[in-house]
Amino acid sequence: MWGKIIGGVTGFVTGGPLGAVLGAAAGHVADSGRIGPGAADWAALLGNKQQLFAVGVVVISAKLAKCDGAVKREEIDAFKTAFRIPPENMADVAQLFDQARENAEGFEAFADRMGEAFADDPTMLEDVLAAFFGIARADGPLTNGEVAFLQRVQIGFRLDAPAWTRARDGQGPRGPVEAGPDPYAILGLGRDATDEQVRVTWRKLMRENHPDALLSRGAAPDVVKRAQAKVSEINAAWDRVKRERKL
Repeated sequence: MWGKIIGGVTGFVTGGPLGAVLGAAAGHVADSGRIGPGAADWAALLGNKQQLFAVGVVVISAKLAKCDGAVKREEIDAFKTAFRIPPENMADVAQLFDQARENAEGFEAFADRMGEAFADDPTMLEDVLAAFFGIARADGPLTNGEVAFLQRVQIGFRLDAPAWTRARDGQGPRGPVEAGPDPYAILGLGRDATDEQVRVTWRKLMRENHPDALLSRGAAPDVVKRAQAKVSEINAAWDRVKRERKL
């Protein structure tokens, strides 16, 4: 299981997919049924910071979405957009997310462990905190409960007050957070396309670029790798369009 883990923190920082880090780590923890605070210690003891990161961002995101009541579709979409989950790993991540969102308790241990493990990379942790703010705002203005939750994450991440302000205001440590590429351009459509046209185009692009289909046709490893990135980009574009159109 752990031998399949590739990619990692750098993928998130550069805006690219986390790859199998999230999928393999999430699947393993979800299967174990250990989502409580002890799971953070267990993940940290595995000796790989990427594994702790993968499990931590899923669990904290899910519990953040739960802390203001029922988890909403907008919050789930914001999570998938922020962390760019490849489709081949979505089932494992969804399983862990669903288990973690049963309640909003126990996130502190994950935040503390991540703050300890990545103490030498506060910029990355600030990026993650900014992503959490995006998830919290996906269903409306921040609530008092969400602010308190995020403040506890900030403490766990060992981030200072300026980092909190930048993350809260969408001013990342590297400058203003970009909105990202035009999702319609990625799908090859105009903004006047109908909902059905968007849906049909997304399905067509997924069939054409899915890594499994390319593997079955004997494609070279580098071609499959590019296809994985392309599929993540297509799914992120589809998620943004769905959110905008409330599909």
